[in-house]
Amino acid sequence: MIFKTGLKEFLLPSVRRKFLLRALVVAACAALIFRFIAVPSWIAGKSMEPTYRDGSLVFYLPWLPRLRPPEVGDVVMVRMAGRRMMLMKRIVAKAGDTVEFRQGYLYVNNERQREPYVQYRSQWEMESSTVGPGRVYLVGDNRGMPIDQHDFGQTDKRRIAGYPLW
Repeated sequence: MIFKTGLKEFLLPSVRRKFLLRALVVAACAALIFRFIAVPSWIAGKSMEPTYRDGSLVFYLPWLPRLRPPEVGDVVMVRMAGRRMMLMKRIVAKAGDTVEFRQGYLYVNNERQREPYVQYRSQWEMESSTVGPGRVYLVGDNRGMPIDQHDFGQTDKRRIAGYPLW
């Protein structure tokens, strides 16, 4: 009987001033956390597999790029159209670097890169290009997909929206 009463009060609490205030504080805290501290985002696409799975939920930290500039090897969220459309990619080169793909392998400044996070490869071929000032070069981890199905390349550092939490 006590269990049923407690459950009823938990599921259908009396709407009193104290309850409304508590609900408002919880809602405000959740809004602040999920807007400014750890923003949720769904992964739609296979370009970052196996590191991040299609359909997974990830939280990214939008404030971290202001404290720590993006570096080669970082996985980042890139703003495409406001906060609604993001890409998740890995930074593989910085401004001034020359990037190319030969027989499925990434070369930066004519040195083949060791990429332990890449498990699937296909025969990607791409002529060299130099990363412009204030830009980084991004590519997904799933190189088993044909090159024409990937969105990758240079982007302005200012478009980096944050780093995934894990």
